[in-house]
Amino acid sequence: MSAFDRFKYYASSPESPVSHAFAITPDDSADLTHVTRALYVGGGGDLRVVMADGATVTFAALAPGWHPVRVRRVLATGTSATLIAGCH
Repeated sequence: MSAFDRFKYYASSPESPVSHAFAITPDDSADLTHVTRALYVGGGGDLRVVMADGATVTFAALAPGWHPVRVRRVLATGTSATLIAGCH
């Protein structure tokens, strides 16, 4: 029997909990399949990303945990953080 989803037909908003997640392998040339609503970082370190608006930024010494950032690419060059998941 599959789990009953009481909230399946509710509209999602930026403040809603994430409902989809996917593993991210940093890549300098390929965008993610989806722009994220948040990232989960399991192993802290530097995280170099291309934001949803196209700006490239490095989050230095990022702590492990949840980060509400909308990114379209996680770059391999400049990223030392590990166990990264994209959520939307």
